[in-house]
Amino acid sequence: MDIKEKINELVDKIKKDDDLKGQFEKEPVKTVEKLIGVDLPDDKMEAVVDGIKAKIKVDSVSDIAGKLKNLF
Repeated sequence: MDIKEKINELVDKIKKDDDLKGQFEKEPVKTVEKLIGVDLPDDKMEAVVDGIKAKIKVDSVSDIAGKLKNLF
């Protein structure tokens, strides 16, 4: 399993579904385990969760920057 590819896949799923996004914000580890269907050790799961959070944050900043750019 390519972790980077899986993170991108999970980010897409989470961003498209508001209920899933809410679950991820409340219980990120449980949400990711449910989505991938695998119970990984906590240290591995935390790395995946941190990657997802970082990707969502970067995507959000990019979206905002793009909207601001269109204003000028």
